[in-house]
Amino acid sequence: MESLSPVLSPTAVKFSYPKLASMAAYAATLPSFSFTSMASAQRRTPTSIHSAKPTKTLSATATTNPISVPPKKVLVPIGYGTEEMEAVIIVDVLRRAGADVTVASVEPQLQIEASCGTKLVADTSISSCSDQIFDLVALPGGMPGSVRLRDCAALQEITRKQAEESRLYGAICAAPAVTLLPWGLLKRRQTTCHPAFMHKLPTFWAVKSNIQVSGGLTTSRGPGTSYGFALCLVEQLFGESIAKEIGESLLICPDDEKSKKEEFNDVEWSFDHIPRVLIPVANGSEDIEVVTIVDILRRAHVDVIVASVEKSVRILGSQGTKIIADKLIGVAAESTYDLIILPGGNAGAERLSKSRILKNLLKEQELAGRVYGAVCSSPAILHKQGLLKGKKATAHPSIVSKLTNEVINGTKVVIDGKLITSRGLSTVTDFALAIVSKLHGHARARSVAEGLVYDYPRS
Repeated sequence: MESLSPVLSPTAVKFSYPKLASMAAYAATLPSFSFTSMASAQRRTPTSIHSAKPTKTLSATATTNPISVPPKKVLVPIGYGTEEMEAVIIVDVLRRAGADVTVASVEPQLQIEASCGTKLVADTSISSCSDQIFDLVALPGGMPGSVRLRDCAALQEITRKQAEESRLYGAICAAPAVTLLPWGLLKRRQTTCHPAFMHKLPTFWAVKSNIQVSGGLTTSRGPGTSYGFALCLVEQLFGESIAKEIGESLLICPDDEKSKKEEFNDVEWSFDHIPRVLIPVANGSEDIEVVTIVDILRRAHVDVIVASVEKSVRILGSQGTKIIADKLIGVAAESTYDLIILPGGNAGAERLSKSRILKNLLKEQELAGRVYGAVCSSPAILHKQGLLKGKKATAHPSIVSKLTNEVINGTKVVIDGKLITSRGLSTVTDFALAIVSKLHGHARARSVAEGLVYDYPRS
């Protein structure tokens, strides 16, 4: 990460956490989120995810009752055109840390279509949040999503009070320039945003850093920096140890620990038409994996169909995100796909594995010599069907011991002929970009990565 000390003094961010390189573009380092030099008034006392244990007293018989610590309350507003990766990653990471996250729609209805076509359903309407007090208000970006947030009077009032009462607020991508700036909430604050909107920020206060903390305001640049942004917010709410724990659970690691991609038995994935990709989903599918793959492939102009194996097109992701699939799997099965990609999530993978329609589709995919793949826990589905036989693959660390094929542990993404696998979670960004590179070439993948503000090899 670019040096923050010159621009954040006296509340500069001191990082000691391992580099979140895959989450922050053009960063030299992004270590552990230790905001040790922030003023104590701007820190939030870390709270345990679990209730405190009973404490012994001098009395031989008396003990105190367990102390229940109320969860930190977070508001994440969404609207038509909100960037789905940013919204879902922020919600996912904060919920993993133990925050009580409310996703509120600024539209008349709860269901919105995000900037790359993913349909999300909010928990409530923004009007129902007006009288609540939040520990954090975090605005995702995207266009025209940031404009929709800006034009919401109720959200403006909530965020204004948040700033006036010295509670935490943040914004990413276009939202700092398009939403917070017109509201007057960037005054005398060092701020960053997506490169395409930097010219809108006041020159003296604009900073080209991936994450910027200035008082109670935290800003960041885009989808590719969303993990770093979310973990930065986690540390301010819960403390360094929780942020580190969540980062590790998301498989975020230094660049020198895991290479981005390894390929074996190189074959071309070339088509004379727009590639069609099927992504089956179920209740319990990993939210961030589904949304990230869909978002990145659609940015590369791939025709993506999200199909539910449930009785309804509405599914509930592993961290509570409500997603509307494009079709039911039975309808989707009437078409042929160039790729079938299985997202992870333990509960979701279990439900996918029980779908007879999906089993038949995967078998046909292999017999026809077409591409298929899986991330996180879902390579186990391919293993059970014999689709990893003689193939090199990778998977989430929790299931690699269950795979009898040759597992490649030292990389985030493994391609073997027409099979592609990934460790899942934060590594899915590299997974999706690897698919783009195979379909459309390295230049297209790099172009998409630049739009995400995500560090990607030049060659």
